[in-house]
Amino acid sequence: MSDAVQKYHEEDAIGKTYDLRIVRRLMRYLKHYKLLVGAALLLTLLSNILFSTQAYFTKVAVDSFIAPKVTDGVWLFALLFFSVFLFRFIFAYIQEILLNTVGQKVMYDLRTEIYAKLQHQEVAFYDNYPVGRTITRLTSDVDALNELFTSGVIDVLGDLVVIFAIIGWLFFIDWKLAIVSLITIPLLFICTNWFRKHARRGFDRVRTRNARLNAFLQEYISGAQTVQLFNAEEKAQTRFHAINDDYRNANIETIYYYSIFYPLVDFIGSVGIAMVIFAFGYQHLGIAAAVSVGTLAAFVQYSLQLFQPIRDLSDKFNVLQAAIVASHRIFILLDREIEITTPENPKRTGRAAGKIEFRNVWFAYKENDWVIKDVSFTIEVGENIALVGHTGSGKTTVTNLLMRFYDIQKGTILLDDVDIREWDLRDLRSNFAVVLQDVFLFSGSIGDNIRLGDKTIDADRVEWAAKEVHADEFIEKLPLRYDNLVKERGAGLSVGQKQLVSFARALAFDPKILILDEATSSIDTETEQLIQKAVDRVMEARTSMVVAHRLSTVQQCDRILVFHHGELRESGTHNELLGKRGLYWRLFQLQYSEDDNSHLPTPAPRQMSTDNAY
Repeated sequence: MSDAVQKYHEEDAIGKTYDLRIVRRLMRYLKHYKLLVGAALLLTLLSNILFSTQAYFTKVAVDSFIAPKVTDGVWLFALLFFSVFLFRFIFAYIQEILLNTVGQKVMYDLRTEIYAKLQHQEVAFYDNYPVGRTITRLTSDVDALNELFTSGVIDVLGDLVVIFAIIGWLFFIDWKLAIVSLITIPLLFICTNWFRKHARRGFDRVRTRNARLNAFLQEYISGAQTVQLFNAEEKAQTRFHAINDDYRNANIETIYYYSIFYPLVDFIGSVGIAMVIFAFGYQHLGIAAAVSVGTLAAFVQYSLQLFQPIRDLSDKFNVLQAAIVASHRIFILLDREIEITTPENPKRTGRAAGKIEFRNVWFAYKENDWVIKDVSFTIEVGENIALVGHTGSGKTTVTNLLMRFYDIQKGTILLDDVDIREWDLRDLRSNFAVVLQDVFLFSGSIGDNIRLGDKTIDADRVEWAAKEVHADEFIEKLPLRYDNLVKERGAGLSVGQKQLVSFARALAFDPKILILDEATSSIDTETEQLIQKAVDRVMEARTSMVVAHRLSTVQQCDRILVFHHGELRESGTHNELLGKRGLYWRLFQLQYSEDDNSHLPTPAPRQMSTDNAY
């Protein structure tokens, strides 16, 4: 894979960040559910306090009933033991329901916020970020936070309660043995700190590789037809193998730290228990005051229970680190400033008349790499204008700038004599309807694709729009007509049928300005004739811009604007431009043979500058 492609799919490692700041921000999402969280926290405290009494019950059972062989009161003792752990079960059950409910609600809020942010991002954002990486934010990163809220924060507090409760019981039973059993705790903290530092880097690397893998899969699955067409399966497989191998190695590196940490914790725990047993034997040899067998049993059990929550804390740290890395990436997206927005006090809202003016407009996708250079022109209300020129001359960019998909660096674009940057953005775009060469249809019904979620467009208007572009001729033949389901990206419909649906969609919204961007280039002649009849009628009383390579589709336009390398070189009617023998004439010559051009005017020849040649 080339460095450029790899860089596009790759995302930067998070590196060092402030965990507490991220955690505090995450906690804000819990404020709407503080009652549920409070109840879950209380149940967690009660459940873990009851759990900490288990070893003390063992001590009492051994010292008061088993060792002295006493049976009086044993049934009451057993009932008390059963009751304590029955309540613990009930508390844990309710707590689990509450936590998962809160977790799912928070995930819903987060996904909604991320999706809303993505909906308002300018088009330039999607030019620079692959779809797969963005999907990772909404899926695996959000899932990592779900685990944090459902089994992370509350369980950490519960583990801390267990640890302090066990330490309290140890000192209550025998403070000397308690000191012995806690000697290994500093070793655990050293071990945990080592794991924390290395695991953090591992989680960061796993996340970056996961996003890269998703980005690659999204792109190559979407382009599966092209891959198969050019027999590029082996090359694609090789690229996937490299990315997948990198992702696997990142996971293995993280597993390596677990493989050391968990056995080491168990070993340290075993050392602690051995020291307790040694101290017990030391006392029973008469060197010190002896302790009961029940005390030994309780201490061994408490030692096992003490190391379990400490180990769980390390595992929860895993969850926390994964959540922090994921949340940091999510917050980077949520904090990204939206560059194209509605001004605080827009000068113009509502429906436009349709007058368009470009005044000395300059635009570059990249700094100083100008795509549009000092372009000026005016389109009057109801005028039908064509934009022609070779590929990359800036035609489509002009229409994108008009709808503020990008903002210009120099000059002014006006709609109805008002700078488009002073328009309400939603109202500005509602005045346009665009029909593209590559039609995008959503999964759903034919009718839903025409109205595109606008509930104000009723069934009658949907059918009217379809009839206007003769889309009804194929829709009426479908089993469910307008309720017939469309597969992803319009699979199952021909290119021409998808174009007809796209035209019907444009007409249904009744725009003041109609933009046709190579809209008929992928349609057969018969279908194009049907569309052209509807388009000619629909363009009446509308400002229209037609972007086309095929000059046969623009000859009847009121005026033709000829672009070359981002500059507006010529403007005029079809015959006027042919008479100039300039760029348009040259383009026309390239598309038609001399026999077909026998009817063209033959003005006196003049020398063409090399700057005007394609």
